[in-house]
Amino acid sequence: MNGIALESTNPIQEAENTGLIILISCVATIGGFLFGFDSGVINGTVDGLKQAFHSTDAELGFEVASMLLGCALGAFCAGRLGDLWGRRTVLLISSLMFLTSALGAGFATTSVVFVAARVLGGFAVGAASVMSPAYIAEVASARYRGRLATVQQIAIISGLFCAFLSNYFLAHEAGASTGVLWLGQEAWRWMFWMMAIPSVLFLLLLLTIPESPRFLVAKKRKDEALAVLTRLYGAAVARTKFDSIDVSLAEDHHRPRLSDLINKATGKLRPIVWVGIGLATFQQLVGINVVFYYGAVLWQAVGFSESDALLINVLSGGLSIGACIVTVFLIDRIGRKPLLWIGSAGMAVTLGLVTYAFASASLDAHGKLALSGSLGVLALVAANVYVIFFNISWGPVMWVMLGEMFPNQIRGSALAVAGAAQWSSNFLITVTFPMLLTSIGLAGAYGLYTVAAVISIYFVIRYVHETRGKELEQMEG
Repeated sequence: MNGIALESTNPIQEAENTGLIILISCVATIGGFLFGFDSGVINGTVDGLKQAFHSTDAELGFEVASMLLGCALGAFCAGRLGDLWGRRTVLLISSLMFLTSALGAGFATTSVVFVAARVLGGFAVGAASVMSPAYIAEVASARYRGRLATVQQIAIISGLFCAFLSNYFLAHEAGASTGVLWLGQEAWRWMFWMMAIPSVLFLLLLLTIPESPRFLVAKKRKDEALAVLTRLYGAAVARTKFDSIDVSLAEDHHRPRLSDLINKATGKLRPIVWVGIGLATFQQLVGINVVFYYGAVLWQAVGFSESDALLINVLSGGLSIGACIVTVFLIDRIGRKPLLWIGSAGMAVTLGLVTYAFASASLDAHGKLALSGSLGVLALVAANVYVIFFNISWGPVMWVMLGEMFPNQIRGSALAVAGAAQWSSNFLITVTFPMLLTSIGLAGAYGLYTVAAVISIYFVIRYVHETRGKELEQMEG
C-alpha cells in the first residue's frame, strides 16, 4: 500500500531483551562508522595525492573514486556471501579488510598501490553497507526496527564527521595536509592510518555478538536459532518467531539465488527489486557525496582557504549527525515514505539555490569563482541545509528500507543488486565531478543534481510503498 502503514498488531506481547538488541545493533553499526570514515577521509587528502602521485584531474578523480569500485563489488557479493556464510561472518571479514586498507593507503608510494588499497577498503565498505542494516533488521522487532536501523546512518555520518575532524586537526598540526607530521610522514598519510583504531575495535566487538537468527533458520540450524531468539525475545516469544520465520522460508525450499529476483510468471525483474534499485540510485544522483568527498576542493574553488574548507566539512558533519538523530524519533512515527518525499523536495530547493549562487559568482584574476558576501552566505547556508534535508531523509531511510523491504527468500540477492547499483551510481557521480568542474563548472554540476532531486519526488510518490510497522515475514515481492 502507498499510504502509511499501521503499527503491527501482533497479539503476542513481546518480552524482548531490548538492551541486548540495542547493544548488538550498535556493534553492527560500527561497520557504518567505518563506512563513513573511509568515505570521508579522502576529503582532506586530495592535495596530498596530487603531490605524491602527480595526478591529472582524470587520474585524481579515479583515485578518489577507486574505493567505489570495490564498494560496488563488495555490496554485490555481500548479499550472496551473507546467505552462504552468515551476516556476522561477512562483517568480520570486512573489519579485517578495513584494517588492511587503512594501513595500505597510508603507506602507498604509487598510485597503483594506493588504488589497490582503496579498492580493498571499498569492498569492506560495500559489504558493511548492506550487511549492517540487514543484520539489524533481522534481529530487531518491527515496532522499533526503523529507529535502530537509522542508528546505522548516524554511525555513517559520525564516521564522516570524525574523519573530517581528524583531517582538520592533523592538517592544522602539520600546517597543511601535505605537511610533514609524526615519524617524518605527511599528514595526509596519517589521515588514513587513523582508521586502523576503529577497525580493530570493530573486529574485537563482532566476536561478542550472535549470528542473525533468520540466517540460522535458513541454514536449518534450529537449536542455534532458538537459542539466539530466546536471548533476544525471551522463551515465550522465541518459538512463535522461529515458526513464523520457518514458514516464510519453507514456502520456497531452494537456497537463495540471484534468479529468485525474476518473477517466474512474467520473466521480468520483480517490481520490488526495481524500487530498491531506484532508491539506491537516486540517493547518489542528488550529489551528496560530492559534498562529502570533494567538500574541501569545492569550498576552496569558491575562495575559502584549505583550513576554512576543512572546518566547513566539520560543520556539515555535525549538522548531519543532528539531522539523523531527528530521524530516529520520526521514522517509526510518521513512516519512511513521507520522510523521503519531504527530503526530496527540500533538496531540490536548496540545490537550486546553490546552483544559483555558483551561476551568479564572478571570476577573480586567476579565473577562479569568487562569491560575493551575500552569495557566499547563500551558498554556504543552502549547501548545509541541503545536507540536513538529505540526512533527515534519503541518507538513513534508503538504508533502512533496503534492509527491510525485501521478502526473506530474496533479501540477500536483492540487497546485492541494490547495493551494487548504489555504489555504481556513487562511483559515476564521484569520478565525473572533477571533469564537470572543468567543463560546465560548479553551477552546471549542481544543476544536474537539482534535476535528479526533482525527479526523485515523483519516484517516491509513485513507486515507493510504506514498510513501517511490518514484520519482515510480511514483506511482499
